[in-house]
Amino acid sequence: MILEREEISLAQKNVEAYFNTHDVQYVAEDAVFTSMNTGEETRGREAVGQMLHYFYHVAFDARAEITNKVITEKKAVLEFNFVGKHIGEFAGMQPTNKEVNVPTCVSYDLENGLIKKGRVYMLFDVLMKQLS
Repeated sequence: MILEREEISLAQKNVEAYFNTHDVQYVAEDAVFTSMNTGEETRGREAVGQMLHYFYHVAFDARAEITNKVITEKKAVLEFNFVGKHIGEFAGMQPTNKEVNVPTCVSYDLENGLIKKGRVYMLFDVLMKQLS
């Protein structure tokens, strides 16, 4: 029996690449990422890149350990653990050098094969408890 292989769309390829690299070439120029904890918005590809760099390389030395993902042509959802070490100022707190492991979920809207919107659900209370 021969099974047909489902063709992977450009959106699916791009989002998968983004999940693995956080490379903002897969983010639309006018993208908006919203922290659902605070309502704070990060607007534009460059600003999203700066925000990701700050979280993963300045405030923390961290990585996303993916636990679940769903990707379609228009939507994507990524569940992961934000895992790393607090190495820089964050939320007014000086570096603690403490290890963090914070469950996080991001819901994405896709347009023309790129990420147009991201809604970030990070368990901020868990993060702050781990830093205290």
